[in-house]
Amino acid sequence: MNFITRFTGLLFLVFLPSLAFAQSTGEHTQLDLTDHTVGYIALVIFVLAYTLVIFEEQLHLRKSKPVLLAAGLIWILIAIVYQQHGFDHAAEIAIRHNFLEYSELFFFLLVAMTYINAMIERGVFDALRGWLVEKGFSYKALFWLLGILAFFISPVADNLTTALIMCTVALTVGKKEPKFVAISCVAIVVGANAGGAFSPFGDITTLMVWQKGIIQFTEFFALFLPSVVNYVVPAAIMHFFIPAGSPDMVEGEELKMKRGGITIVVLFLLTIVTAVSFHNFLHLPPAMGMMLGLAYLKFFGYYLKKTVSKETHHLEDSFQEGMDLESSDRHTPPEGFDVFKKVAGAEWDTLFFFYGVIMAVGGLGFMGYLGMVSEAMYGQLGPTTANVIVGVLSAIVDNIPVMFAVLTMQPEMSHGQWLLVTLTAGVGGSLLSVGSAAGVALMGQARGIYTFASHLKWTPVIALGYVASIYVHLWVNAEHF
Repeated sequence: MNFITRFTGLLFLVFLPSLAFAQSTGEHTQLDLTDHTVGYIALVIFVLAYTLVIFEEQLHLRKSKPVLLAAGLIWILIAIVYQQHGFDHAAEIAIRHNFLEYSELFFFLLVAMTYINAMIERGVFDALRGWLVEKGFSYKALFWLLGILAFFISPVADNLTTALIMCTVALTVGKKEPKFVAISCVAIVVGANAGGAFSPFGDITTLMVWQKGIIQFTEFFALFLPSVVNYVVPAAIMHFFIPAGSPDMVEGEELKMKRGGITIVVLFLLTIVTAVSFHNFLHLPPAMGMMLGLAYLKFFGYYLKKTVSKETHHLEDSFQEGMDLESSDRHTPPEGFDVFKKVAGAEWDTLFFFYGVIMAVGGLGFMGYLGMVSEAMYGQLGPTTANVIVGVLSAIVDNIPVMFAVLTMQPEMSHGQWLLVTLTAGVGGSLLSVGSAAGVALMGQARGIYTFASHLKWTPVIALGYVASIYVHLWVNAEHF
């Protein structure tokens, strides 16, 4: 009983604002908590949670866990303070707004991830990898092919999946040349991040900007040339350090695409068209278009299941009739297709991490901290300098919370500046290997070859491309400013 009394007293001291604080808020339903004890506690919680995220690889702790905890704790603090002031439903209204934003992005990403998993299962990317390996390109030609493919695949797929596929090729053909693998991985990360910057589907940050309605679908293509420069400048310099000669021919399993692989690619492109049409012509959330596209995949999966069943019966009948079948055909019936397995294979850790980030950053914004940051960065430094800093911060922290913070702050700036921050948040993560999901994943895949240090060696060159892409954007898109 004594413990309960002390604990209640502690809560009273922490959450009871001063009389002056309560009077200063008047009848407003949004309180300034930036100088309040609860605000400081929330900041500490967020910093501790994100520190755990940064050291995810070392701690072997999935990044979603700390931010989920932080988001819940921050909104508990907010709700208690607002109830102390008599605003019982203010926190609820605010949290529903943030949750709606997340829900739209969640369903959009879930469908996209499901399609990517379906293409992986059908061997679409394996077929591409097999083609690259068997062609016998030189190291220098492979270096450019891997980077260019990463650049052009990531706008449709995502930069993480694209980088992993290209890295697999580099590891396969570069077994005897670790230097080739290390440099190629750097170029793949840069290419995948740059390619994702000029498409709403290339990165979560561009998707957030598009769904917010700040930049229209076709307007993203204004960033194509700056994105090209961001990749080509460092790649052109790295080219001179790629080993001469060609890798030995790789002998191994024949990588073939399964039945329906091409159709799923077409359905994915059709789903993208549907989502864009919902947004541009019907003025409906793009996520609804993506969910309609999921129905395309579900019906095609039904067709694959039914036809697989027929093929299996045909094989059994043929065997009973005494036809000469290979033993593998007898014992390995055609493989079915289960859409729900593809949904289950989505990157749930990423989706939950995304939830935690949006809710935690949204909570800090509701407390008033994002307004302070907006005034300090965009009000005092100016939008161009602030947007360049956003890109650098994306390499140190992560571009998702940084971009969500910018979107929440909604600073007054021109269309060209919104394009600029979309570019910098997308490509800034390439400055460090830990600055993007692609870089972190490749450090695990090419462990010991592509490392933080091997990437850091090329950071000045990548920074040159980063600065060049900004200048190109300011030049070619001058009419947007």
